[in-house]
Amino acid sequence: MKVAPRFGPGHRVLVTGGAGFVPSHLVDTLVARGCTVVALDNFVTGSKDNVAHLHDKPNFTLVEADISDGLPTHHPALVERFDAIMHMASPASPTDFATLPVEILRVGSVATLHLLDRAVADGARFLMASTSEAYGDPKEHPQRETYWGNVNPIGVRSVYDEAKRFSEAATMAYHRYRGLDAAIVRIFNTYGPRMRPDDGRAIPTFISQALRGEPITVHGTGNQTRSICYVEDLVRGILLLLDSTETGPVNCGTEHELTMRQLAELIVSLSGSTSEVTYVTRAADDPEMRRPDLTLARELLGYEPEVAPEDGLRRTIEHFRERLG
Repeated sequence: MKVAPRFGPGHRVLVTGGAGFVPSHLVDTLVARGCTVVALDNFVTGSKDNVAHLHDKPNFTLVEADISDGLPTHHPALVERFDAIMHMASPASPTDFATLPVEILRVGSVATLHLLDRAVADGARFLMASTSEAYGDPKEHPQRETYWGNVNPIGVRSVYDEAKRFSEAATMAYHRYRGLDAAIVRIFNTYGPRMRPDDGRAIPTFISQALRGEPITVHGTGNQTRSICYVEDLVRGILLLLDSTETGPVNCGTEHELTMRQLAELIVSLSGSTSEVTYVTRAADDPEMRRPDLTLARELLGYEPEVAPEDGLRRTIEHFRERLG
């Protein structure tokens, strides 16, 4: 299966959260394709630095706004019709769940509805960035898109899990009953340059600690697993789904599954650190295992992850080494 590029020169694409970690990489690729890209961000967790290199590109516009309040009508870049709308906005790290819970709920509900209405009005392709967190602490392994999940609806992670599940439900409602050309991607654990060093997720935390020579703090016993995907692979998968006519949901990530202990030890080794691995109390509702079944992505999109964990982690470590000085 080969998916031909559907969006390029002459097409306008809106990317919410466009100055964030993953979205900024998507913006790079879309701009390079020749799309006219409007990135919208309120910079709660995104950074202007992530898209500063695009400042002089005539086909790129950065708009500061909170999509939860609706699309600003006064900005000229937002008046003209969009061919595609990618809803990528949302704080996504465990520390954000505790500090930005209402913001997460709003961007996964009212913001989604604002964008769905605009996509219907424009006749645009709408891509909803969902998450492997929709599966909760899964009782199926690996996780297929047909699995309904095991989510605690009132737990500490619920603001993110349930906001994304609502967004999926809203997207499917607009697809079924309003004829929206829609797609849902479920993103698994992704890493790479432009992650926030202090965002609370395992890879930036472990790398920052290793480069500073601090103890590597692994939660619980360290036997819980994650499948880690380098951002380059994820972006390619998301754009394959955008370019296709598929609705999904479709998992996107890799099958490189590591225990948290293995991940910490690998980062120590690759960074040349002398840090030792230590263990701290495990967070509530922390999933025991996480690995996508990529059958649909392969069959429908021709997707295949290419970057091995060692290669991706080396690139990420070097980025953090430069950033942390």
